[in-house]
Amino acid sequence: MVTREQVLEALSGVADPEIGRPITELDMVRDVQIHKGVVTVEMLLTVPGCPLKDRITRDVTAALMPLEGVREVKVVLGTMSEEQRRALVTRLRSGQAREEERPIAFWGEGTRTKAILVASGKGGVGKSSVTSNLAVAIARLGFKVGVVDCDVWGFSIPRMMGAAGRPVVVDHMVLPLEAHGVKVMSMGFFVPDESPVIWRGPMLHKAVQQFLTDVFWGEMDYVLADLPPGTGDVSISIAQFLPGAEMLVVTTPQEAAQKVAARAGRMTEQVNLKMLGVVENMSYFVCPDCGSRHHIFGSGGGRELADALGTELLGEIPIDVGLREGADEGTPVVVGDPDSPAARAILDIARGIVAKGAPSLVGKRLPVLGPASVS
Repeated sequence: MVTREQVLEALSGVADPEIGRPITELDMVRDVQIHKGVVTVEMLLTVPGCPLKDRITRDVTAALMPLEGVREVKVVLGTMSEEQRRALVTRLRSGQAREEERPIAFWGEGTRTKAILVASGKGGVGKSSVTSNLAVAIARLGFKVGVVDCDVWGFSIPRMMGAAGRPVVVDHMVLPLEAHGVKVMSMGFFVPDESPVIWRGPMLHKAVQQFLTDVFWGEMDYVLADLPPGTGDVSISIAQFLPGAEMLVVTTPQEAAQKVAARAGRMTEQVNLKMLGVVENMSYFVCPDCGSRHHIFGSGGGRELADALGTELLGEIPIDVGLREGADEGTPVVVGDPDSPAARAILDIARGIVAKGAPSLVGKRLPVLGPASVS
């Protein structure tokens, strides 16, 4: 007959789909009973009506059924008490209670997360589509990736990533949504699509702070921040929160876009950021009939911008209908059509970023932030 120890060992391989840690480590397994081949597992969910309770039930069942002597698995679901939730959040935040000042967990001393701030000088150059596709491409290379949608006014990451719903909040700790293997947080999860966000500087600063400190990101290899165009309040705030982060500037080939993008790139010289490189979007159109390239928006803008900023041109992404369709449908082109010219270009850029190796800890510090919460 299967033993309790064997059951618990098998359950240690089942991770909570939102937090990403074993359910045994999170004290979600309240009790295990075994009787004549029937294993009954009493589980404690973090919140009532957990949207992923069916997935947890399936994962527990799948982990236990292969054990010798198990003929049936019953999963009984309950809910954590306030005290249990508080203890869980404190443990996840490395012992820091929510009333205390909290740092950004993935950006503290000793962490090796690479933060990439995706910026542009003006809107309409495809910055958000580059962010979403690049995040998914890096995740498909085997890394843990998160996206912070810092464009509080003009959020578009939820639609482009196909992430919908409202994040679960456990004792003021927000669990990010996940799409295509990437964790995502955006203002779009908290307000309807058609509702404008009419906030001034201090409110924007607070929102960005909450996305970084109140969200449980867990262990991240790469965190991409989709910045609003230009060098306004949000860009300044994110530079304060993530000192030493790297900036990736998106531009189009035309001179007008390149000149404006240079201003965003030069921001790094004044706010303790590093330049990662330049990505030229809408570089050319490949004729589907003859295969020839047509430079509809001119050529050379990305290379000139990289030279002006003293960095490298990471890649050129062609105009691709699939890129636009994927953004509208919530399926990034690197997933929906990975063999398309645009997807191949983005995957090459992702490989180039990953090939640079682990990020340096030089310049990182532990920001001093006040308490915050998302409600």
